[in-house]
Amino acid sequence: MARTTAARWTENDIPSQEGRVAVVTGANSGLGLQTARALAARGAHVVLAVRDLDKGRRAAAQISDRVPGARLGLQQLDLASLASVHTAASELREAHPRIDLLINNAGVMYTPRQKTRDGFDMQFGVNHLGHFALTGLLLEALLPVAGSRVVTVSSFGHRIRAGIHFDDLQFDRSYNRVAAYGQAKLANLMFTYELQRRLAAHHTTIATAAHPGAAATELQQNLPRPLRKAADLMLPLVTQDAAMGALPTLRAATDPQVSGGQYYGPAGMGGTRGYPQVVASNGRSHDTAVQQRLWAVSEQLTDVTFPV
Repeated sequence: MARTTAARWTENDIPSQEGRVAVVTGANSGLGLQTARALAARGAHVVLAVRDLDKGRRAAAQISDRVPGARLGLQQLDLASLASVHTAASELREAHPRIDLLINNAGVMYTPRQKTRDGFDMQFGVNHLGHFALTGLLLEALLPVAGSRVVTVSSFGHRIRAGIHFDDLQFDRSYNRVAAYGQAKLANLMFTYELQRRLAAHHTTIATAAHPGAAATELQQNLPRPLRKAADLMLPLVTQDAAMGALPTLRAATDPQVSGGQYYGPAGMGGTRGYPQVVASNGRSHDTAVQQRLWAVSEQLTDVTFPV
């Protein structure tokens, strides 16, 4: 099949994934489901890492209906529990001694004040710390694999009321769901950039990031009421479906031209929709000192250290 132009990169441009193992978190719905389906369609053995196994089984059935012969696995993973992350990582390493792709896709958005089982702010704990720990525990299965990648899904939210609040990372003093989401999504990017810096000197594994633009997914269910009213009016004009929203992740994960540390997002309508291309994150995300401090704090909070 002829390749599309770079400006219109689609699922047809995904190279063969035969023989590759991909772990996709949050693969039971939305972006994760579409990412898993597309990788399976190109021959990858895709492990759906999900909190709810029943939903995971239904997602696997949906993929199998569309991709006959799809090679799929199912892994229970609750990113709001470090114990679950450790168990999942151990089981994944045992089942898959080599992993080609780790796609940190799962997330929560604009949740009311909640804590994870370990006492972390739910958005910071799930979106960043859970994925930080999972990556650290699985990285040894990726490092020997030529062309392996860690892809972490961020968001426009890294630009909105976003900062790393080292004096109150868990928002114990004052909680704002938009600011908490912004911190978590900024942390996703800072984690990617610092991980890539650690990988660059000695390993073929690379770290990349992506964002889906304004994709219509279940994440929007927790929008604050004023934003929900505005969203009801505006989102139909700017949103794209989950399959299109997954394209930046898929390109970051599979395009042979991708370099470590790149960030992919939609090319059109101010980055809200369209085909994926390299995009810029805000200046704050590139603060090396904050990246390194966040890394050190994340290791302390999760008690997970990386082999790089």
